Amino acid sequence: MKYYLLLLAIATVLSTGYSVAQDQVKSNQTTEQETSDGGKDLSLFDLYSQGGAVMHFIALCSAGTIAVSVFCALQINKARIAPSSLVNHLNQMVSQHQIDDAYQLCKSAPNPYANTAAAVLAKADPSVPKFNKPSMETAAVEVIDFEETKLGLWINYLNVFATIAPMLGLLGTVMGMIEAFNELAAGRSEPDDLAGGIGQAMVTTAGGLIVGIPAMFCYFFFRNMLQSSISQLQKSITIMIDILTGEIDASGKVAPSGSFPQLGGMPSSYRHPQYTQPQVAPPPGNTYQ
Repeated sequence: MKYYLLLLAIATVLSTGYSVAQDQVKSNQTTEQETSDGGKDLSLFDLYSQGGAVMHFIALCSAGTIAVSVFCALQINKARIAPSSLVNHLNQMVSQHQIDDAYQLCKSAPNPYANTAAAVLAKADPSVPKFNKPSMETAAVEVIDFEETKLGLWINYLNVFATIAPMLGLLGTVMGMIEAFNELAAGRSEPDDLAGGIGQAMVTTAGGLIVGIPAMFCYFFFRNMLQSSISQLQKSITIMIDILTGEIDASGKVAPSGSFPQLGGMPSSYRHPQYTQPQVAPPPGNTYQ
């Protein structure tokens, strides 16, 4: 919930920051405007129009930042990437070697953890010692890398907006200054003649920074969230594999050295001959400590 509240605060900054900045400018200039004979208040729409065509692209960056931030807030969190209820349920099933049921459960609830667990269970082979653990670990690494890349792609869009918005503001600044110098070149050097170009330069610069700063914050915030969630996913998958191979039990305790996984609840097709061979009595006279 705290991440959603943070996202709401960021969206509020993006949508109203420009208006707040303009209100501050108005409050600082109230006294000057009352004493000047030509001054007048400018609305937010007036400032937006003064910025020229560049402001349209900055507005698109603002909308894109809000949309991507909402998506990341919904998809990039530990509860979504590795739900604790699913992790615990799957560990219980794996501890009882209900591999088919666990696999079907993963397929019915697609998320990064379930997708990774499904790939791991697909590689489980009871006819190989430790259920073919190296292949399961390789499959887990491949799927986790895919899931991280897929989610990281959306986070990179925030970096794009954070980079492009200030650059667009700089472009508007250059265009405004060019317009002001053109006025000077034409012999029009009065303040009113230069105000249009200089105003465009300042408005576009402010607009680009108002969008770029929150976008950069969101980029680093969700990137750290993804790294933390992926680390938790890797840990959960490692525990599941260790439970399946009998190295630890469902409670996380280390299994006794040399013990084999219990076969209770496991289909007969999964029984490895190593676990079903008859016990051979030791030769007479030999004692095993």
